[in-house]
Amino acid sequence: DVPDQKYLCSNCNNILKKALQTLCGHRYCSACLSWIVRNNKNAICQKCKEEDPSTLSEGSLLAEERAFGDAAINKEISELKVHCVTLGCSWSGIMKNFEEHQSLCEYALIPCHTGCGHMVMRKKLADHLENGCVNNVTMCQKCKRSLSSSEYQVNKRIPFNWYLIIFIPFFFFPQQNPSTPLINKDGCRFSEVGCSFRGSKEKIKDHEKTAIGAHMLLLLQHIKQLKASLCTAASTANGFISQSELNVNENKLHVFENIVAVLNKEVETSNLEITAFRRQNELDQNIIRGLELKIAELHRCLTQKDAGLSSLHKSLLFSEQASYDGVFLWKITDVGRKLQDSVTGRTVSLYSPAFYTAKYGYKVCLRVYLNGDGTGKGTHMSLFFVVMKGDYDALLPWPFRHKVTFMLLDQNNREHIIDAFRPDLTSASFQRPVNDMNVASGCPMFLPLSKLQSPKYAYVKEDTLFLKCIIE
Repeated sequence: DVPDQKYLCSNCNNILKKALQTLCGHRYCSACLSWIVRNNKNAICQKCKEEDPSTLSEGSLLAEERAFGDAAINKEISELKVHCVTLGCSWSGIMKNFEEHQSLCEYALIPCHTGCGHMVMRKKLADHLENGCVNNVTMCQKCKRSLSSSEYQVNKRIPFNWYLIIFIPFFFFPQQNPSTPLINKDGCRFSEVGCSFRGSKEKIKDHEKTAIGAHMLLLLQHIKQLKASLCTAASTANGFISQSELNVNENKLHVFENIVAVLNKEVETSNLEITAFRRQNELDQNIIRGLELKIAELHRCLTQKDAGLSSLHKSLLFSEQASYDGVFLWKITDVGRKLQDSVTGRTVSLYSPAFYTAKYGYKVCLRVYLNGDGTGKGTHMSLFFVVMKGDYDALLPWPFRHKVTFMLLDQNNREHIIDAFRPDLTSASFQRPVNDMNVASGCPMFLPLSKLQSPKYAYVKEDTLFLKCIIE
């Protein structure tokens, strides 16, 4: 079935294998994430970049230790319906059984285990070994050795006494008994020509992939040694073997030598191309990192500009709402929700926008506790007056001496709640502010909550109330 996007790796876009989920919420194959982190310093999630570069954060940085195995998605993937795409095979099943099928699929092409270099269909391997494999062995009746079919034909034409002299140069490795594994469990296949590498099967595979050039040089040296040995043997056996047969063998050696030399040049060329590609990749990575830094810098600048715009917006709202004559009307909406927030402690109090007693006068504001404060907590609405630090404080007389009157307006214009006080000139609340605002002072028991919520009055109407402050 066509897989959902959630089952695909964010890097290779194939079905996830050993899925890992990163802090940013995207998924990667275990091997893909390891490769990205190994080859990129401070790697950033590609999916985050594609979806919304402005949301890049610390969580978008990729690291193996910051990712965790996604067992749920791995289980879902193991149940996906799949089928074998090998030509001729009709197998279908679920993902968790697919790997086992791959190892048994009769139609899959596999390398011949004798090392002959042929890829054959699994179900035709037996036929290949019997009829076409050059490395399949036959027991020689003369020398009682196990030989490939091609070796067996050569062996029949060579006198038994000189078998070893002519036979050895045609092979890079000694022949093995069919029951002996082709590859030494802890040694490189090229150990017979001088390679000293030893390790586990996985390490040997990696070594043989990366050391092609070195192995070709070892083969070339080995062939030269065999050539020298052949010439020495030929001079000794001149009376038993014809010169024409020796010339044929020497020509074959030249052919092998030329093949190895060509392969060695191709490997060197490939190594140069790989080195150039790696250098270009490093340059590209540096360019990408530079662009990412520029994007991050632009993002910071954009954030700063957004903050500036937000500040200007607040200033504009303040200018629209500000009063400069000592009379201020405060409209509070969503009273029910804000009262509940005050009861639960989520938002204990509310501050009004600032206003002024005159154009260049004192800067003040109101503070209300809808569920009360101090002696009025839980029973009354508390209303306070706050003196704020203003732009013209240095020119004003201190302490603040003006009479303050509070009003809660009845929206049916019947019974307004009014309270007033004169400042205590010794209180710190009315001295020149040192911080942004002084300690609030006012009426902790301004209005009983029962009266505020009573349907007899219209202090709250359509979930809105109005508070008025007059400074004489």
